[in-house]
Amino acid sequence: MDETDDLPQPGSQGETTYQRLLDEVRAGRLNPGDRLRETELAERLGVSRTPVREAIRQLEADGIVTHVPRRGAAIRTLGYAEVMELYEMRTVLEGTAARLAARAASDIEIEELIDMNRALEKLGPGPEAFVLNRQFHAALLDAAKNRFLARSIAGLHKSLMILGPTTLTEPARATEAVKEHEEVLEALQARDGIRAEAAMRAHIEMAQRVRVRALRACPPVEGEGL
Repeated sequence: MDETDDLPQPGSQGETTYQRLLDEVRAGRLNPGDRLRETELAERLGVSRTPVREAIRQLEADGIVTHVPRRGAAIRTLGYAEVMELYEMRTVLEGTAARLAARAASDIEIEELIDMNRALEKLGPGPEAFVLNRQFHAALLDAAKNRFLARSIAGLHKSLMILGPTTLTEPARATEAVKEHEEVLEALQARDGIRAEAAMRAHIEMAQRVRVRALRACPPVEGEGL
C-alpha cells in the first residue's frame, strides 16, 4: 500500500481535522512538546479516531509532529540552530518574493498591499492583526507570480508554525513591522527589485531578532538546549 493512502484526502474529514490542528498550532493552542492523544482529540473535535490518525500522519509528514519514546505523538520542539536556519531560509525566500513582485505585481495588487498595511496599522497587536499580517505576506507572494517559490515558502511556514504566535504580539514590534512593510511597498511602487528585496530581508531579520530574544528567555523543552 502506498504511504499516501494513510494521509488525508482533499475534502475529507481527515483533511478538515488536519486544518483544525494546524490552526491550533498556529494560534499557540498546541505548543512544542504537547502530546497528541487520538482519543482526546477525537472527542474534543467531534470526530472519530480515523481522521485524527490521518491528520497526525500528515502533520508528521510536514515535520510538525514527531514520535517521542514512551510518550507517542507530540508537537515537535525546534532547537536553536533549527530556528536560525528556518529564518535564514525565510529571509532568502521572502526577499526573493519581494524582488519578483517589484517586477510582476500589477498596480492594483500593490494598492491592495498598501491598503492592507494601513489596516494593519489601525488594528495594532491582536488576533485580527495576526491574520491580516499573514494575508499581507501571502498577497505579496501571490504578486511575485512564481508557483515554485510559493510552494517553498508554504512548506517553510508550516515549520515556523511550531514556534507559535507571530512576533507581532509585542506592541512595539507591531508598529515597527508596519513601517518595515512601508519600506517594501515604496520599493514596489518604484519597481526597484533590489531595494524591495533588501527591505524585505531587513523586515524578516528584525522578526528573527525578536524570536531569538523570546527563545533565550524560555527554558529548553525536554532537555533540548538553545
